[in-house]
Amino acid sequence: MTEISDLAALRRAMAENAERPEGPARNARAEQLLAAAEGLNVPLAVIEALGHQLSVYNYSSEKDKMFVPFARLLRLWDERPGDFDAYETHSLHWVFKWMSAGMLDQPHIPLASIEKWLGEMERRYRLAGYSERAVRGAEFSVAAHIGDLARAERAYAAWLAADRDEMADCHACELYGQGLWQVERGRDAAALTAWRPVLEGEFSCAHEPHSVLAASLVPLLRLGRAEEARAHHLRGLRLVRPMESMRAAYAEHVEFCALSGNEARGLELLAERPAYFTDTGHPRSRLDFLAVVTLLTDRLTELGLGDEPVPGPAGRAWTARDLAAHARTEALALAERFDARNGTSYVGDRTRARMARRPLVDRLPLGVRTPRPAPTAPSAATPPAPAAETSLPALLAEAHRLADTLRPEAVDAWAAVARAAGDGELAPADRALIADHEAMSRGPEGAELFERAAELYAAAGDPGEALAARARGAYFRALRGEPDTALARVTGLSEEVRALYAAEATGVRQTASVLMSRARILMHRARTGAGPARDAEAAVREVPALVEGHGTPDEGDARLVARVAESWGMLAELAGAAGDGAGAAELLRRAVAEYVRAGVPWCAVEYEVQVAALAEEAGDREEAERALRAALEHGGPYVEPAGQVQLHLRIAELTAGRGEVAAAAEHALQATHWADRAGESGTSGAWARQRLGGYLLRQGRCAEAAEVLESALADLRAETHGDGAVVQARWWLGDCLEELGEHRAAAEQRLLAADIARHWPEQRDHATLAHLAADSLGSAGLVAEADRAYARAGELWRALGDTRLLVRSLRARAWLALREDAGTAEAEGLMAEAVEVCEEALEDAADSRALGGLTRELAQTHRQFGDLLAQAGGPGGVHFERAITLFGSLGPAGLHDRTAAELAAAELATELGHPEEAAARARVVLAAYENADETDETVRTRRAEAARLLGTAE
Repeated sequence: MTEISDLAALRRAMAENAERPEGPARNARAEQLLAAAEGLNVPLAVIEALGHQLSVYNYSSEKDKMFVPFARLLRLWDERPGDFDAYETHSLHWVFKWMSAGMLDQPHIPLASIEKWLGEMERRYRLAGYSERAVRGAEFSVAAHIGDLARAERAYAAWLAADRDEMADCHACELYGQGLWQVERGRDAAALTAWRPVLEGEFSCAHEPHSVLAASLVPLLRLGRAEEARAHHLRGLRLVRPMESMRAAYAEHVEFCALSGNEARGLELLAERPAYFTDTGHPRSRLDFLAVVTLLTDRLTELGLGDEPVPGPAGRAWTARDLAAHARTEALALAERFDARNGTSYVGDRTRARMARRPLVDRLPLGVRTPRPAPTAPSAATPPAPAAETSLPALLAEAHRLADTLRPEAVDAWAAVARAAGDGELAPADRALIADHEAMSRGPEGAELFERAAELYAAAGDPGEALAARARGAYFRALRGEPDTALARVTGLSEEVRALYAAEATGVRQTASVLMSRARILMHRARTGAGPARDAEAAVREVPALVEGHGTPDEGDARLVARVAESWGMLAELAGAAGDGAGAAELLRRAVAEYVRAGVPWCAVEYEVQVAALAEEAGDREEAERALRAALEHGGPYVEPAGQVQLHLRIAELTAGRGEVAAAAEHALQATHWADRAGESGTSGAWARQRLGGYLLRQGRCAEAAEVLESALADLRAETHGDGAVVQARWWLGDCLEELGEHRAAAEQRLLAADIARHWPEQRDHATLAHLAADSLGSAGLVAEADRAYARAGELWRALGDTRLLVRSLRARAWLALREDAGTAEAEGLMAEAVEVCEEALEDAADSRALGGLTRELAQTHRQFGDLLAQAGGPGGVHFERAITLFGSLGPAGLHDRTAAELAAAELATELGHPEEAAARARVVLAAYENADETDETVRTRRAEAARLLGTAE
């Protein structure tokens, strides 16, 4: 421990300790500082050290330790109040409120003692001349905790009616408590109204909006405002994560996960905070935590995951079922202790109700990687079928219905019929359909099984369908790598079916089926180069000619309409291969229209996707977006999760391209959800999260964006996604962290990105990232590191020939040199170099645009040179004068910069004791804005500053 020799050193050490993360290490240091204070023989030193110790205990998991230093402080006050200065006097009365809440949170402290303390607090506040607002607020907390609702309502009203004074909690904390009461009374909307000023940033403090964001999660879900709940979770969790003392708020985030279908994320949160299971210094927040652990693990058990391993208290392995039982026992035991102390069942009743809560939404995508743990999560391609009878006749009827309407579920339905029938009696036609659908389900490997279906169709007296089954088998042989055999077979089958059709021995549907198989085989040969496209086209055209020659089929005949639709799709493919994109798109749209008319829109998804690709190729982004949205709509539940990912991502890109960033973010969010469902979290899911993070950043939602981008970076790989995607994600994350004030972390991300970009042939991104990293390092107070980064950026800007950014890097280094207190020589040298570089570039400027930009940069450099010298106590007037002249040469475009430089020079003249010069410069500014727009904020600010300086000078 550093030697503490006087009160000033003690104060520095306490300030340094206050900046350390919450936890036992900070508490232990506070105890050491108290011991050091006691050795100084300065009463105020001990008082301040006790206050510091009390504060760090309060903001930690060891809240139960704060009563001892407070009791000692109170005794010192009662014995020698003159030892307390004004600040410590205020602090002593302020922490009375902490004692009230702290006693309430410790079930071993009797209720009578708490009530007695309330009276003592009221007496001391009255003697000190404070309002009773804080006292009534403390009384309300006691009444609300024990369930005395009538008293709580009275105290609540008295709390709000009393005058706010310096002992009142900050606005943010008061609004938090008021909102909690509205939730307790079942008024979720009123709670959110109360919290709005905190959520919107009007009021904040050390623990707000952290607590409000957490408390708002369940009310938002209950009100159906799921998007806001998701945003509050991502934003709020980032705030509470580093704060050990916020276990109750952290628990609310776990609860949100359990109630929104994000059980896996809930487990991740438990794993991040193992000490929360066992820290006993704050029993009330431990009760909150254990209650939501019970809720989460009960939910996992309900999903069939009771035997899955989960994070829990250290020392043993836990399953979800075991942890649920343990957490419930511990929570109820704690609740019983509170109720025994309070003389009511209120805490236990609320705990049991909380543990029994039901999910409020089935699944709320969060944008971060949270694959659902349930082993039986349904696929998007297999929507749950409605409950049906299980008798064989009912199964048969359903199978026929699904087959006749071309439903994807028909294959499973006929498999169910086969299982139910076993070896029992079943009509040959139905046996044929079972074999036919089983063959289709096997793909190319089912080619031979179509022969069995054909035999059964023939036995059922349907020779046309028998030929159709054999033709399907031939097509599958082509897919299996036997195109010549397949063509020979289907050619003979086509001749046979035409003869049957001419003799009216089979129908148009069976004939069209055989002809379609022939067309498919010839298309397959054309694609692989085994046959000419003209043969394929001729075969394809036979199908709609046959069907439409028979009369336009109505919607009830889905199979025939679908045959026509497929024909248009094949012809579109041929047109596209021939270079006729417009013709292909038109044919695809005809195919889509036919599928929709047939009542099978999900068959049109692939064609809409192709229309979108052709539209993008033609530069028609509006048509591309329309087609992709139609694909989503047509496909409904039948689009596989991987397909959903791609559709949503493509729509997101198009939507963002026309400036609808919020809509783009929603589609990217959906893409992350479907990627998790598809088992592609680390591939397409990482890409989707990268895009989502960028869209959130563009909306200014930096905390949410940071969470999403950190999740993306866990999976983004240069070899899979490209190093450009990794660099962009780190770049965006650095921007987010910088905006959030996490400068050191921002610098780390920017440097990591720069390290990748340094290998690229084009070095502008490398230079930009190095410069941004230097900005972050400087903001983090890492001056030497920032200087090295600016120097690196400067070298790159010089090599790229970018004078403006080179000059800015030199100016930044000059200011850093001044911060180091190493004298002004180095700083002046860097500023002088910036001036020289700029002047040399001006001499070589090739056009008026470059000339104007460099003139402004040189003027700005002289302006900063003047500021730097003035700050260092040197003469900066010459540089101010040069800046004024240069800004003036820019005309109206340089007006505001010119007047700013005039005012800086006037300020310097005032400080140097030259009031006449200061007054003259102030008058120049006032004259410059004599007829200026009064609504312009800059004009008003400049005038006010000039008037102030003029008044001082005169």
